[in-house]
Amino acid sequence: MKTRFRGASRYEKTICAVVSIVAFLLIWEVAVRFSSIGEIISGPFTVLDKTFESIIEPIGTHTIQGHVLWSLSRVLVGFAAGSLLGIVLGVTMGWYKPVEAFFRPLFEMIRPIPPIAWIPLAILWFGLGEMTKYFLIFLAVFCNVTMNAYSGAKSVDPELVGAAKMLGANDRQVFTSIVLPACVPHIFAGLQIGIGSGWATVVAAEMVRSSEGVGWVIVKGQDLNNPLQILVGIVGIGVIGYILAIVMRAIEAKLCVWSERGK
Repeated sequence: MKTRFRGASRYEKTICAVVSIVAFLLIWEVAVRFSSIGEIISGPFTVLDKTFESIIEPIGTHTIQGHVLWSLSRVLVGFAAGSLLGIVLGVTMGWYKPVEAFFRPLFEMIRPIPPIAWIPLAILWFGLGEMTKYFLIFLAVFCNVTMNAYSGAKSVDPELVGAAKMLGANDRQVFTSIVLPACVPHIFAGLQIGIGSGWATVVAAEMVRSSEGVGWVIVKGQDLNNPLQILVGIVGIGVIGYILAIVMRAIEAKLCVWSERGK
């Protein structure tokens, strides 16, 4: 009975998602056809037609899927580095007070700075190559993952820790058996935000001397005064971002079946 209810819930969510997207496209089409908006922006079906055309006809040196793959490769490198360091720093900073006292003031100064503000310094440090793009995406991911991992370590029930120590658990056993499992749902929340932030940052990252990527598609469309190409790049970013969010939620559901967030 419970399984059937979950299945129905997923089915209803899918229907609602489809209806919302179709409604948005229809409102967009009506606005373009029957108002002055059509003078400055193409309709959704024109954009979708151009998007499907770009699967075969290249924009620059690559088709749209080639640009997407370039952007994904950059995001995944920055995401992997930012997630790894963010988890380590967040959990240790949340659980070990000396680490928190040393690193948190510095982290709180870095956290409010948007990744795009680092572009001039990133170019000075790493040049105009791929490392600058990786660094910007890394920053976007790192701050979100660190903050959530830190919150997870701080939320551990002290009574549970006390009970474990009364039963003879040492600090290492408490950390690996209680603290880390308690942090997992918070970490996955940070990873979901991080992958979204990293994917959004790729546009800014690819403004730095790129010849490929969905960010380049948008910037080049601006240079050519081609709004249709800009919208194709925006559609690519939106669709892939949505797919990444679905994938992250699916991974979380598999690995966190014991937590409410994973249900």
